[in-house]
Amino acid sequence: MKTITLPLTINNEDKEITINSVYCIGYAGRNIEKTMEHIDELEKIGVPRPAEIPTLYPVRRNSLNQTEEIEVLGGESSGEAEIVLIFGDSDDDVYITVGSDHTDRSLETIDINQSKQICDKPLAHKAWKLNDVIDHWDDLILTSQVYIDGHWQDYQMAKIDAIIPLDDIKAFLNKKNISMRNCVIFSGTVPLLEGFKYGSGFKMAFIDNVRNDEIRAEYAITRLDLEA
Repeated sequence: MKTITLPLTINNEDKEITINSVYCIGYAGRNIEKTMEHIDELEKIGVPRPAEIPTLYPVRRNSLNQTEEIEVLGGESSGEAEIVLIFGDSDDDVYITVGSDHTDRSLETIDINQSKQICDKPLAHKAWKLNDVIDHWDDLILTSQVYIDGHWQDYQMAKIDAIIPLDDIKAFLNKKNISMRNCVIFSGTVPLLEGFKYGSGFKMAFIDNVRNDEIRAEYAITRLDLEA
C-alpha cells in the first residue's frame, strides 16, 4: 500500500504526517433526535436511510486537499465543516484540525459511498495537538459559510458537543477494527442552520475560545461543466 504525507503546521512548526488511510464517520450526532432530523433532511432529497448509526465510509487517500480549490461536476455539491482527527506514528502523535466532507448531493441519492469518493476533502494546514484541547473538547466551535451570489452566508455554527464524544469516536473505530495509526478521520459535523446550500466557495473554522485560538480554511468550488 502506498502512503502519502500530510503537511501540517502545529504550534508554528511545520510537520509531515504519514497517512495510510482516510475515513469519514457519518451520522455522528450526540443527540439521536437531532441525528434523525438530519437523516430525515437527507431523505427529503432522496438519500436512503443508513443501515447503522454512526456509519463509517472509507475515503481515497488522494482526496485530501489543501490547495484552496476543488473541482466538481454539477451544481449540487456542498461542504460540511468537520472535526478532523489525524493520527501519526504513536499514541502521543495525534492532532485535530478542521476539514470539509464535501459531497455530491445528487450522487448521494444513488450511492452514498460513491458520493464521498468523487469529491476531494479539503482540510486546513494548521492543526492543534489533541492533548492541548482535550480538557475542553465540548467547548470547541465549528463554523462554516457558503459563498452564494457574491455574498458569504452563514451555514453552520455550533459547539462540538453536538457530535458524539471523542471516546465514543475511538470506541466506534475500534469496533470497526480500524487502525488509528497513520490515519485521518473526518469525525462528524454540526447541524446546518438552514438546510443545504450550494455555492462557489466554502469557509470553515475551528474556534477555541478557551485558548483564544482558531483554525481557518477556505476553498473555491470550481465547476468543470461550466468551463469553456
